[in-house]
Amino acid sequence: MSDRSTGPLAGRTALVTGAGSGIGAAVTRRLAADGARVHAVDIDLDRVTALADDHPGVSPVQCDLSDLAAVDTLPADVDVLVNNAGRQHVSPLQDFDPETFSQILRIMLEAPFRLIRRTLPHMYDRGWGRVVNISSAHGLRASPFKSAYVSAKHGLEGLSKVTALEGAAHGVTSNCINPAYVRTPLVEAQIADQARTHGIGEDEVIEKIMLTPVAVKRLIEPDEVAELAALLYGPASASITGSSLTQDGGWSAR
Repeated sequence: MSDRSTGPLAGRTALVTGAGSGIGAAVTRRLAADGARVHAVDIDLDRVTALADDHPGVSPVQCDLSDLAAVDTLPADVDVLVNNAGRQHVSPLQDFDPETFSQILRIMLEAPFRLIRRTLPHMYDRGWGRVVNISSAHGLRASPFKSAYVSAKHGLEGLSKVTALEGAAHGVTSNCINPAYVRTPLVEAQIADQARTHGIGEDEVIEKIMLTPVAVKRLIEPDEVAELAALLYGPASASITGSSLTQDGGWSAR
């Protein structure tokens, strides 16, 4: 176990959304190991409670990020904000449910805006802050049948850049991480959705849809994304801002 009193984030507080599993859980573990007190936010309280039980310094917080009034009650005294929570829905545009589209944008774009707006005054007062937005290869590229997800991630890219420009004078950086498909519950559910949409088997979804555009033919592990997040809040992060760090196995090289 790391010494939380001497880690690079000793004395700092972090907030991670979607912390109950996948990338969010991996980033939460890494932040705690680096000495931060972490507000682990998830719609599933049991999952973040279990995470907190195993990692000192982690506090579980239940919140449905599609409820923007609830988002406005989350902790504001945050030095490292990780906007990670998301959901996916796969459907042709003409069949896409408008309420589902709106909900995805609330969770993945409006909630990050409100959290950035809420936490920036604390970061500005301290002269230091890090905003890490877990975007996607779909923040830089599009795929069919994912209109809400692609729209939200493209919006998050723009929000991150504006935050970087406004925050620079106050010691605040803002960046996006852009992974390809990560081995998470969201992706596992998406495999089944894609199989139904395309009328193919789940193994074919991974091979013929998810891994076709990438050069590195495997899913990314959540801990790999957490390591890149650690770069963005660590000692070498002061001049990394307004960036989109691809972790996409060569997808965007095409």
